[in-house]
Amino acid sequence: MFNKHNIEIKAKVDNPDFIRKILRELSAEFRGIDHQIDTYFKARQGRLKIREGNIENYLIYYERENKKTPKKSDLILCEINNNLKNTFHKAFNIMCVVRKKREIYFIDNIKFHIDNVAKLGSFVEIEAMFTTPNNIDAYKQVEKFMKLFNIKNDSIIKCSYSDMLTNEISNSYHLRILRIVDKLKNSFGTAYNQYKHFSSFFLSK
Repeated sequence: MFNKHNIEIKAKVDNPDFIRKILRELSAEFRGIDHQIDTYFKARQGRLKIREGNIENYLIYYERENKKTPKKSDLILCEINNNLKNTFHKAFNIMCVVRKKREIYFIDNIKFHIDNVAKLGSFVEIEAMFTTPNNIDAYKQVEKFMKLFNIKNDSIIKCSYSDMLTNEISNSYHLRILRIVDKLKNSFGTAYNQYKHFSSFFLSK
C-alpha cells in the first residue's frame, strides 16, 4: 500500500493524435496501452474503486474536489488479488463500472493518459505527482502542458468518469421515461377522441 499526491486535470479532446504528436516530440516515455475496467463502489466520502488492467491493478481510494481547474488529488493505492476483489464485490454495493483504453506516458514526475472511454469518448489527463508540502511547481507543470496541448478551460471536466457515466445513464433513463409518457399521452388522446366520436354518434340516435 502506498500514498500518492497529484495536481491534475482531465479534459475532453477532439484530436488525440495532436496530443500524441506533442508527447513524441518531447520524447515522453510510452509505458503502453492499458485496457482498464474500473469498478466504483459506494463510499461514505471520496471515491473507492478497483482497477483491473493489463498494466495497472489496484484498489484505489481517492479524495479530489470537483472543479474545472487544476486540482489536488490524494490517493491511497493497494495491490489487489482475487480474494480482495471478490471480498469487495460481496461486501460493497457497486455504483458504476467504467471501461476504457488508456495510453500511458511519462515525462519525469508527470504522468499523461490518453483515454478512450466507452460511451463517453476521448480524453486527456495530466497528473503532476509531488512529494513535498509545496505543490506550487506541480500546478505550474500542469498549466504548462495545458498550454502545449491547447486545452481550454471550457473543455476541462470537473468530475470523474464514473460521475459522467452515471449522469449519462440517468439522462438516458429519463429520456426513455419521457418517450414512454409521450406515447401514453398519444395513445390516451387517440382513445379519448375515439370515445368522443362514438359517444356523439350514439347520442345523436
